Amino acid sequence: MRLSINELNRMTAGSFVEKLGSVFENSPWVAERTYQKKPFQSQTHLYETMVEIVQNAGEALQLRLLRSHPDLGTKLKISAVSTREQSGAGLDQLSEEEYNQFAHLNTLYLNKFHFPFIMAVKGQSKQAILTAMKKRINKPYKVEYDTALWEVYKIACFRLDDIFL
Repeated sequence: MRLSINELNRMTAGSFVEKLGSVFENSPWVAERTYQKKPFQSQTHLYETMVEIVQNAGEALQLRLLRSHPDLGTKLKISAVSTREQSGAGLDQLSEEEYNQFAHLNTLYLNKFHFPFIMAVKGQSKQAILTAMKKRINKPYKVEYDTALWEVYKIACFRLDDIFL
């Protein structure tokens, strides 16, 4: 069910977190903290508040958020919303060769940065994602950390778009 910002503003804390808890992957703490900032004037205001909460959360919580994201192209069980996003990019239909490429790059990336490769895959092709992985794996830690957070914010924006009218 899609809702309006007014309906969201009238929700109890439990309902609010239930509805928005998956906007940031496996990190309902963002929605819990966001609830305290009600009311919201618009979806944009809500989004900006959520991003600000993550930005001010500190490195430990940010890393926990980054590490809660699944590998792209994984065959392991992942959240329903991540499954939809990855299947929309064709990552649920990888050939064995493509799967092996993704698995290899995911491992290299994780070993280097200690968090998974994160990309907002909505509207992206498998090839575009692979190209981005190959490019970003050579970036310095701070650049990639900031890029990963930016990608998390883009994912959150797409997920909010799916929730609101």
